[in-house]
Amino acid sequence: MTIDRLKVNDVAQKLTNIDGISEVYSVSGNYDLVAIARVSNNDELAELVTSKFVEIDGIETTDTMLAFKAFSNHDLESMFSV
Repeated sequence: MTIDRLKVNDVAQKLTNIDGISEVYSVSGNYDLVAIARVSNNDELAELVTSKFVEIDGIETTDTMLAFKAFSNHDLESMFSV
């Protein structure tokens, strides 16, 4: 997500209060924040992006990506179990 630079911390906190958002990271590069959504289906993801995110002042743009498979040497299931 790209965020109004004066609202990054406020937007991050508001995102963490949304059901379905498990983590929010401030990052360097082309984006300001990355929010990890853990939802059961695409409809729930669509609800987050089109209904919940638009209620937060300061979000300028979003890029939504779907993860198909995780590759890691860590036990991701135990690290990210909801």
